[in-house]
Amino acid sequence: MRARFRHLLFGALAAVLVAAAVPAFAQPNRLLEPPKGPPPPARSDKSHNIDFLFQALKAAPDETTAKAIADRIWSLWLASGGDTTNLLMSRVRTAIEAKELDLAVQLLDSVVEFKPEYIEGWDQRATVYYLKKDFERALTDLAQVLSREPRHFGALFGLGIIMQEFGEDKRALEVYRRALAIDPHMQRVPDLVKTLSEKVEGRDI
Repeated sequence: MRARFRHLLFGALAAVLVAAAVPAFAQPNRLLEPPKGPPPPARSDKSHNIDFLFQALKAAPDETTAKAIADRIWSLWLASGGDTTNLLMSRVRTAIEAKELDLAVQLLDSVVEFKPEYIEGWDQRATVYYLKKDFERALTDLAQVLSREPRHFGALFGLGIIMQEFGEDKRALEVYRRALAIDPHMQRVPDLVKTLSEKVEGRDI
């Protein structure tokens, strides 16, 4: 079991590191979640718009600006483009709020089967698996998210949290640094990087 978990862990990390070489939940015990009511995207050209937003996110001068841009990115990720998927995701949110996690998984199973290219289906199922303490399946779904969108800072945060829980501090630090390269103002992550840097690499003399 432990060997299988490490295989999944390193597989998810490999997806991150390979993506990093290609140019281009926020409480301690939760994966990073999308905002409750992100603004609608301003343009219909999703790929062009999200690339522009990531450039703006990296250059954001402060946390307030960065959060506004990150919310726009979430709005693009959450937009499924289909009524069926939207209905299922609405039911997923209701199930999670009611702590009916098994039902949420069943609904998300339908989402990823019906529309596997929709990354928030995988991301939300990873979050539910994490809440259920099913870390292996959470890692598998995070790898699916990052293979489709390597800049997904929510998935990167979740991957780092799971790595920390299993004592993989050095690899968690790599993932958090990757997340900060995407969003330098990401909440909690700078503090995590500072703490892990001192633990893994030692304090500067």
